[in-house]
Order: sequence, then structure tokens, then C-alpha cells
Amino acid sequence: MGDPERILVRLPTWVGDTVMSTPALRALRAAHPTAELCVEGRPMLEGLLQGLTTFDRFLADDHRGLRGAWRRSQQLRRPPFDWAVLLPDSVRAAVGPFLAGVPRRVGYARDVLRRALINDALPLPRDSSGRRTALPTVERYLRITRHVGCADRGDDVELAVDPRAREIVETELARLGVGSGERLLVVAPGAGFGPSKLWPAEHFAEACTSLAARRGLRAVLAPAPAECTLAAMIAGRSPGSLVWRADGSATLAALKALVARSDLVLSNDTGPRHVAVALGVPVVVLMGPTNPLHTASQQGLQRVLREDVECSPCQKRVCPIDHRCMTRLTPDRVTAAADELLGSGLAG
Repeated sequence: MGDPERILVRLPTWVGDTVMSTPALRALRAAHPTAELCVEGRPMLEGLLQGLTTFDRFLADDHRGLRGAWRRSQQLRRPPFDWAVLLPDSVRAAVGPFLAGVPRRVGYARDVLRRALINDALPLPRDSSGRRTALPTVERYLRITRHVGCADRGDDVELAVDPRAREIVETELARLGVGSGERLLVVAPGAGFGPSKLWPAEHFAEACTSLAARRGLRAVLAPAPAECTLAAMIAGRSPGSLVWRADGSATLAALKALVARSDLVLSNDTGPRHVAVALGVPVVVLMGPTNPLHTASQQGLQRVLREDVECSPCQKRVCPIDHRCMTRLTPDRVTAAADELLGSGLAG
């Protein structure tokens, strides 16, 4: 196949995984600077990637069901793509390009149906005994772009912050009573994956109170729309803590600007963690049920806290026992990790 004129990149579902796809986008852009590079994904992801120069156009996919799959395929025909680079492993990601007749459809072949929908398949990573093995997600996606002949252009994740979003954030912070020079701790208390990823609310509250006293950090909780009750509960237990956009209306563009404004991020193993890394902001991560190998990249600005329990990582959305991997992570470990990241400059 010749050089492509138009490339479709199917983005992952999750915010964090999409951030970890940015080195692959950079590799594609560098290898094919004159091709039109279109990224496709959930509508909310447009604000996340806004400002990057590694793609030309965002194509929102909010189609559902069989009729939606057909409408999506028709959207991909006008005008037609030469390549479809499918970063997620799902069958759904591959159906649209297959129905649209994209000549080259490349991605991992997870199962028989997925293999039938793509015509340039990579085998799933396996160890010497043939068992599937975990890879850092950044590396996993870069293997796809290498497969299509694109040399790496570094493995650091990247995001851009819109100046208008910075202004909106400053206005909102002022409305909440935050001074322009006040140091911020941005807290991401939720996780779309499921409750097994959640650090207890009382632990978050204690950590916010401790970091306010020790570091002079004003805690601003940044919940997703479904997490507002949780955020309000934490703020209620931590005097001085604030809830950002309690109605859940904040966009990912605004979240980027808020994270960029902060001195430290405290997060479960979820999207804002990766936003912080991409923007060069130190982050303390509470991790329990998920495999740390999947996110083992750019560790310098991160402190990933885990409890050594026999059942972790289980990858389950709901803990079937006592959630020990998260409940045993104590707030004092967050304080110590923050000290490591921020150095010796204590409040007072």
C-alpha cells in the first residue's frame, strides 16, 4: 500500500488511555506530515486533545446500536480514509472502518471476530510461555505505529491548555474565593472504572486537611458529573476544601487548565492523573485493583502508592471482599509522598 492521504485514528474510551495515546499520534504526524490525520472518539475527548498539533480534525462518535454503527460507517466514507489505526482492542472500534471499506485497518487481534474486521493484525503481547503479558499503555500504542512504519518521536505524553480555558478557571477560582497566588491541591476523588478504584472519602478528607496545614495547599476537588456527591462529602469533612463545578459541568479543557494551575494533584488511578503527567504537574496516585505495569511510564513526577496485598491487582470493578488494597493506604503516606515531590518548603 502507498503512502496514505487520509488516516483515521480510533481513540481509546478512557481519558487516561487517550492521554497515553499522544506519543503514537506524534509518531504518525511526524511520519506523514502531509496526510490528513483525523482522530475519532467520544465527544468529550475533543476538549482533552484540543490544542495539539498532531492531528487535523476530531470526529465525534456518539452512535449507538446497529443503526448507529451503520451511520458511523457512512460518516467514515465521506471522504474515504486510506488507513484506520485502531488503538483500542474492541470489536466496536473496528466495525465502522470495516463497513466503510477502509483499505488498511490495523490493530491488535484480540479474538476471532476482531481479526475478521481488521486486515493488518498485530498479535497481543505474550511472554515466552505464551501467556498474555502487560505492557505500559504508551508502549502498547507505539507498537502499532511502529508496525505501520512510523518511528517513535519520544514516549512522553503531551497535552495543551487553551488560554481561554485558563481565563475561565481563574474566574471560577476567584468566585470560589481562591486568591490569584494561592497554592492549589487538585483532588480527583472518583474513577469511571468502578468503586474498586476509589480511595475512602475519609482518607481523602484527612489528606486534604494535612496538606493544607503542612504545605499551605488549598484543596479543590474536581469531580466528574457522577462524583459530585462524593466530592461534597470529602469537602464537608475537610475545612477549607472547595468543590470545583459541583454541577459537573466543567469540561476537560477546563480540567486541564485547573490542573496546570495547581501545585500538586491527588488522584485515584484515573484520567486526571495522566492529565497532570502530561502537563508536568506532580501527582500522588492511589492505586489498588489495577496493574501498575499498564501505566509504568514517566514516573519522575509521580508517586504511585500501593498496598502489598495478595489479591492485587485483581482488575475487578467491584471488590468482592474488604477492599483492603485501598482502605489500608493511609493518609500519612500521601503526606510523605507530597514531601518527596514538593521538596522541603513547608507552610508556616
